[in-house]
Amino acid sequence: MKKISIIGAGNVGANAAFYIAEKNFADVMLIDIVQGKAKGKALDLMEAAPIRMYDAKISGSDDFKDLAGSEVIVITAGYVRKPHMSRLDLLEENIKIINPIIDEIKKYSPDAIVVVVTEPVDTLSYYVWKKGGFDAKKVVGMTGVLDTTRLREFISKELQVSTADTTAIVLGGHHDYMVILPRYARVEGIPITELLPQERVQKIIKRTREAGNEILSYLKTATAHYAPAAAIAEMAEAFIKDTKRILCVSACLQGEYGIKDLCLGVPAIIGFQGVEKVIELQLTLEEREEFEQSVNVVKKAVATLEI
Repeated sequence: MKKISIIGAGNVGANAAFYIAEKNFADVMLIDIVQGKAKGKALDLMEAAPIRMYDAKISGSDDFKDLAGSEVIVITAGYVRKPHMSRLDLLEENIKIINPIIDEIKKYSPDAIVVVVTEPVDTLSYYVWKKGGFDAKKVVGMTGVLDTTRLREFISKELQVSTADTTAIVLGGHHDYMVILPRYARVEGIPITELLPQERVQKIIKRTREAGNEILSYLKTATAHYAPAAAIAEMAEAFIKDTKRILCVSACLQGEYGIKDLCLGVPAIIGFQGVEKVIELQLTLEEREEFEQSVNVVKKAVATLEI
């Protein structure tokens, strides 16, 4: 099987390993600097394999040399938010964690696709790309996959329909200024604007923007992990199987949408080469203004970086 390495064996990393194993498309190497943590979780996950019936192997290590041979590397390591913190509040501390990880990836698997999950996702995707000197197509932030799945769940609940029949697109940064396009939020191809009054559409949009905060308000000392882990597995499968899925991801833009040298959430075709094509939507004037506002939030954060 192909190999996926996940750096960080916390809630997100361990659950991502489980979801990937259940899909049976790759072996997983969990890596964590806390001695024994990754090995213990990997052993626990493998002891579930006979019941859950997966043949993929999950291993654990505290040594970065075990990144070698990875087709995809997922970075989940980092501090998580506490109540009343924004994602950008984590930037300074999480850069300290990301820096040595970049060096280890360059040393052991420089050609792997790197999926950034650590917050703030878009800013750190840019940082990993530039600091590591990686191919822009092979550094991808997990933003829109998570945001769209949340939006789809809320649409499903509001309309009392199957989530399987819902689709959505979310643009911009993974923050309070994400751009949600109601005309692209659909149920079996029907825009939700034709199925719901404006005030209920806006209610769904607001809840999607605040979804992470809502979960944090309940958990207090932890943030969401099941949905982000599922989003990781969705992306990893597209990369490994080369399925050419169109997913909303934080891609490192090279002129698309008139933006250069910034990583932002956009719909893109992804496969074994990473981000193979960014899909450029024709935005209305109002949508473009929202998008620019979202872009500026990420630009300001990126301007503070020292690379």
